Amino acid sequence: MEELLVNIAKGLVEDPSGVSVTAEDGENNTIVYHLHVSENDMGRVIGKQGRIAKAIRTVMRAVATRNNARVVVEID
Repeated sequence: MEELLVNIAKGLVEDPSGVSVTAEDGENNTIVYHLHVSENDMGRVIGKQGRIAKAIRTVMRAVATRNNARVVVEID
């Protein structure tokens, strides 16, 4: 799932080398992914009124559901 998040983010930004993802275990068997992008690309990943960020979270939640997992995506 981490690779999927990286691929989605790299497709959106101008500087793909600035994309990184870290994962940590949260509460109740939840995996928390922290998406880090460069300062200039933050707007591209969040989108107008957070629509792109919401879509990324929806896709990740759908993949996690298929794998019987819970996922939270935080954009830093």
